[in-house]
Amino acid sequence: MTTYGLSSAEAARRLQKRGPSKAVAGGFTYRSIVRRNVFTLFNLVLASCAVALIATGQLADLLFAGVIVVNSGIGIVQEIRAKRALDRLALLAAPRARVLRDGSEQTVIVDDVVEGDAIALRPGDVVVADGRLLAARGLQVDESILTGESDPDARRTGDLVQSGSFCVAGSGTYEAERVGADAYANELTGVAREDTRELSPLQLSINKLLRLMVALMIPISVLLLYALDVHDVPTREAVSTAVAGIVSLVPEGLVLLASLVFAVAAARVGRRGALVQRLPAVEALAGLHVVCLDKTGTLTDGTLAVEEVLPLSGAGEAEVNALLGAFAASLGARNPTADALHARIGAEPRPITLEVPFSSRWKWSGLAFGDGSEFVLGAPEVIAGASSDPALAAEIAQRQERRLRVLLFARADGLAEPEGDDEPHLPILHPIALIALSERMRPDAASTIAYLHRAGVEVKIISGDGPATVAAVARAAGIETEGRVTTGAELPAEAAALRQSALDNSVFARVQPEHKRQLVAALRQGGRRVGMVGDGVNDVPALKECDVAVALGSGSQLAKGVADVVLVSESFDAIPFAIEEGRRILRNVQRVAKLFVAKSVFAATLILTVGVGGGAFPFLPRQLSLAAAITVGVPAFFLALAPAAQAPQKPFMRDVAAFAIPAGLVLGIAVLLGHGLVHTSLDRSAQESQTTSMTILVFVGLYLVLVLESGSMRRSRIRGALVPLLVVALAASYLVVLSVPFLRDAFALAAPTALPMIVSIICTTFAIGALGLLGLSLTRPGGDRVQVVRFWRRA
Repeated sequence: MTTYGLSSAEAARRLQKRGPSKAVAGGFTYRSIVRRNVFTLFNLVLASCAVALIATGQLADLLFAGVIVVNSGIGIVQEIRAKRALDRLALLAAPRARVLRDGSEQTVIVDDVVEGDAIALRPGDVVVADGRLLAARGLQVDESILTGESDPDARRTGDLVQSGSFCVAGSGTYEAERVGADAYANELTGVAREDTRELSPLQLSINKLLRLMVALMIPISVLLLYALDVHDVPTREAVSTAVAGIVSLVPEGLVLLASLVFAVAAARVGRRGALVQRLPAVEALAGLHVVCLDKTGTLTDGTLAVEEVLPLSGAGEAEVNALLGAFAASLGARNPTADALHARIGAEPRPITLEVPFSSRWKWSGLAFGDGSEFVLGAPEVIAGASSDPALAAEIAQRQERRLRVLLFARADGLAEPEGDDEPHLPILHPIALIALSERMRPDAASTIAYLHRAGVEVKIISGDGPATVAAVARAAGIETEGRVTTGAELPAEAAALRQSALDNSVFARVQPEHKRQLVAALRQGGRRVGMVGDGVNDVPALKECDVAVALGSGSQLAKGVADVVLVSESFDAIPFAIEEGRRILRNVQRVAKLFVAKSVFAATLILTVGVGGGAFPFLPRQLSLAAAITVGVPAFFLALAPAAQAPQKPFMRDVAAFAIPAGLVLGIAVLLGHGLVHTSLDRSAQESQTTSMTILVFVGLYLVLVLESGSMRRSRIRGALVPLLVVALAASYLVVLSVPFLRDAFALAAPTALPMIVSIICTTFAIGALGLLGLSLTRPGGDRVQVVRFWRRA
């Protein structure tokens, strides 16, 4: 017997000589975290404003630059903490290879593969290094990642296999010639985890909002700069006014906050045993309309046990067991079925002359022994003659209705190896035994499906197993089949009919991998957002096609590589938790976006009035930085990370606009009114009018936080206590700034005096009343006014 591979000592020596492998550049690296939090369009705008202030010597107004640093720093720190937590979990799902060392098979992480290693290939394994095949038995590899062609190619001993391809059928052993940075394998994890799917609903909404705001910000800013030039405003004052206006227009923290929330959610889900490989996937889970599930290894745990071997056609039990045991022991490509048979009927392998490996495309495997005998093991519906015998059909149906997986073992005549990409020709068969195998249902499958139903998510099973078995498992899991199971052969070829079938039916059986992909694509074409949960190589086309791909931790290496979420702990309980986290993201980010956009609308109101009209601008940049931190920055940070079980009921843009436009307009008008009364009517100093404007902005802005949270405060006693406490603390911090001389001077504010304070109170009251008339008030849905003190009493 030929022995391949290195000794452990030699492999260790080569690994030490090569040194550690470079980290794979995926989508969640330290570099990408820094880039996402620092190098943004809005940070570029703000940096330009900072340069303008420095050039004119107005260093005291650079506070907003510090806020950028703090916000970016918080985002970076939180995301790095989330990354480290996920990295620890990722070790459990890291790509691995089966290497032959010291004459036995060992499993190592891909980074530990060295040149000269002999690497075993089985279905679902990814080729992790470039090399030539030392042995191959019915081996077929998929090179779609390399070539774009999805049809598998046959490979024989001596052929080259390239890293990035993967085994779909058969087995083989190849010698690693190019590893690490020299091979495509170094890019494999990055390819698998790149954000190649469409953006999540929240990402699309935020991008749409930001594009709209940029489209408005540019002409408004240009108009402001033109007005300052027309009115011959001195350079220093013009720069201060322009920076104050532009900085207020920029929603500088919105994108950073969304990234932070994604990272924190990924870490939270990770603590439940689910590895999030694409950050927005948690949020995308909450927006799914349909979840498609594989059966074997997904709803069931993939553990097979032989329940019964029923001899047919007069075959003796001892003869059947001997043949079946030899068949299972001699298969080159091991799978759970072969392992279950070998565990039940231990036997020694026999010399073979030909192997047709099992594939989900043709659903059978075959062996030709050295003595000339040939045998096939496969799905009864596929093997000829199974359905033509009513007695045999009844035996099969009886076992499938008990959720047993049924296979047929038959003698063959004319077994031939598949040619190229074609399916193998099914030989003449003579059934000699029926095998019934049991599969254990995952203990949390039924509860998870019940949760999905309660959440309004459709659940569909798409399986390659027999219709009766799939229907029985579906019923056990709580999925109504309504007496109808659609098989792959019954799927219509016409696109519209296929789409209707995918929408109308819940259980699909005897489907091929391409059928799974087509069904997922049809559901998406029907306007559904689709999640796919699978574990095997036959699920990969559907996992690539869906909106959110979820793989089992025990699944094939390729399935885990293309998945957005990997259930490392094998627990379905992580799915409901992830959906709840996704809903929290949707609701919280949508809610805090209202504060950022309201600030921008407020700034636009000021620019288009006093800014363009040539009047004195009511704020200095440093004052707006303080007000933004108190009314938007700090509240948004806490609210975005707070619990929120309910998903938003209104579309993102409409909901944000309904709050932000009236809130920003009223706030702008109230500030302009207070500024005008103090600066013009009372003939007070610019510093006093700016202090009045600040006071109005801070207190109306904090009132808007209460309005924003009024519904949540009614539903939660804890929130009903903590949100007002946060608002009171922020209001107190502003009063401290007004009261402490050196803080007051740092922000160029005036000491409070009677008349300006009265104007502040009047304008704040006016703003609250106007907001109430526009529907932004602390009221119940029926219109009953609810005072803040009521929230304290309920707490």
